[in-house]
Amino acid sequence: MTPSFARRRLLTAAGGVAAGAVLAGCSSDDGNGDGSSGTRLRAAFSAGGSQETLDPHIAPLFVDQARAKALYDSVLTYKDDMSVQARLAESWESDRSGRRWTVRLRSDARFHDDSKVTAADVLWNYRRIADPATGAAAQQLFAGVDFGASTAKGRDLALVLREPDFEFPAALGAPGTEIVPKDTENFGEPVGSGPFRYRSFKPGGNALFSAWADHWDGGPQIEELEFVPVNDERARLNALLSGQVHYAHDLTAASASRVAGRDGLGVLRSRLSTMQAILLRLSRAPFDDARLVQAFTLGLDRNRLVEVALSGHGAAGSDLFGMGLRAYPDGLPARERDVDRARALVKAAGADGLAVALETSDADPTWSNASTLIADQLKDIGLKVTPHVRSAATYFGEVKTKGVAFHSRTATLPIVTHLRSRLRGGAANNLMGYEDATFDRLLSQATATRDEKTRLQLLDRAQRRARDRDGQLVWAFSDWNIGHRDTVTGLRGAPPNSCDWARFDRVRLS
Repeated sequence: MTPSFARRRLLTAAGGVAAGAVLAGCSSDDGNGDGSSGTRLRAAFSAGGSQETLDPHIAPLFVDQARAKALYDSVLTYKDDMSVQARLAESWESDRSGRRWTVRLRSDARFHDDSKVTAADVLWNYRRIADPATGAAAQQLFAGVDFGASTAKGRDLALVLREPDFEFPAALGAPGTEIVPKDTENFGEPVGSGPFRYRSFKPGGNALFSAWADHWDGGPQIEELEFVPVNDERARLNALLSGQVHYAHDLTAASASRVAGRDGLGVLRSRLSTMQAILLRLSRAPFDDARLVQAFTLGLDRNRLVEVALSGHGAAGSDLFGMGLRAYPDGLPARERDVDRARALVKAAGADGLAVALETSDADPTWSNASTLIADQLKDIGLKVTPHVRSAATYFGEVKTKGVAFHSRTATLPIVTHLRSRLRGGAANNLMGYEDATFDRLLSQATATRDEKTRLQLLDRAQRRARDRDGQLVWAFSDWNIGHRDTVTGLRGAPPNSCDWARFDRVRLS
């Protein structure tokens, strides 16, 4: 049963633009002062500026993923625990070798132009995602598919892999794997099979979609969905408080407390669903020196970072992704701060007084306070860390090539997906430049192993090995907070990247 939201209710899941400037371009309010416009939901997200696209395969930001979820469908999707469940697929299974996966599509799935969603459409999409020229977020997840041997006929898709992979279904639910009609070249007025249809979109501006009543899972409960770009977190909060929007994505813990304390408003909270990390570029000086990577690691006071930067709403990290998820190593020792050891390593590396720029932005509202505190903590070990603020609209693109130390965050994903796309040697999103043939071998052995217990043991070994070598300093796991008006029902506090996150087709406005 879908929960309704009582006033000041806080739901917990298991598991810099001024607001006025942005909202001035919105359609007029109905005069009630509650952000409503008939049955149009207004959702405020941090956006990506003039380089935005509705191409679902290039979706680095949460607003891209939320728009993609509205317009398109994926073959599979994720439950809260990151196990897969059906979306466009009716069934999926592998042969005993783990090299051949067969997928049968739903018979009632259609695109907005009323054409059927076919296996040929899906195969074309996966081939496009796997092509490095596309720049797709999920490219690495399909690199092992032998597209020459794979086939599509009607509703039936056979994906042949070059190596056994018993974790492959996770790829079919990953962000950035939504399906568009075969041979699509222009995403200016896109056609999808999702619950909403395209009406208008301006990169860096508002996006307006309308309900599609013929969606296979039933039509949306609202008539229109409007995405409103508000990059500054305080501006998103104020837009919600003033009634200009119904839904404010990605609020700090402090802002969420303000919302929860106001009549007519509520908060959706997903506990510990986002990894907060500093990534160090191992391929460049100074972090090509393992001593400085270790010093940085030992210099962080993670509990203090949680207390200050996250207002206590989080848990200290131990340099691995996926706390609480399947395949996260049991009994992992906490990372303890050791200033003396860290200072000794800095001196041994001849780096006492070394200046280091820490790339940051307001893409995450917690990073400003975290950056200041990290600079203070690392001063104690002899490093002069200075925050270097980049634009939120371009940050995630820029840090792929620029800087040597930078903030990163990753929402909930299957751990295997994270390992493949962020730590495997040569992966497009391996921003640290981590290269370890032993780690790659363990990961490949794990996914090729049919027995679940043995597979998890191999994944455990791979992660423990990477933890001290990969340059991924996970300092915390933070809560995910979304503010909403009480007139909005039908949503729940679900982890980002899960099926029920940003499920605007289930929203009702009262």
